[in-house]
Amino acid sequence: MLNRNIQVIIIDDETAFLDVLIKRLVKRGIQATGVDNGQKGILLFKKMPVDIVVLDVCMPGIDGIQTLKRIKKIQPLTQVILLTGHACLDTARSGMDLDAFDYMMKPLEINELIFKLEDAYDKVQFLKKQFEIQKGGS
Repeated sequence: MLNRNIQVIIIDDETAFLDVLIKRLVKRGIQATGVDNGQKGILLFKKMPVDIVVLDVCMPGIDGIQTLKRIKKIQPLTQVILLTGHACLDTARSGMDLDAFDYMMKPLEINELIFKLEDAYDKVQFLKKQFEIQKGGS
């Protein structure tokens, strides 16, 4: 069990994968919720802004890259971990240029994802402290 208060939104159109991933993360002490498309993900993020989003790159409708752009516009400090299969690997790499935290290939190794979530959480905490220091120094 983690001793941190990690909250994550998972956005993935593969609902069976989404459900299993949420259950596996919750079992390990991570507060996880999810939706099955980019539009719902953006709406959920506006209502419940979290520090970390796990986002499928290849989805119908609003794809992962467009969703990433919108999330970063709403809250630039949010860390986004992109999920991809081989067909969308180049797209995931281009997401890194849009300030995604990292990307992972499906199928996922749950412990690897948890390590990335912990690293993303640490980065958010660091950025928030830096932001507070800059704000206080102005």
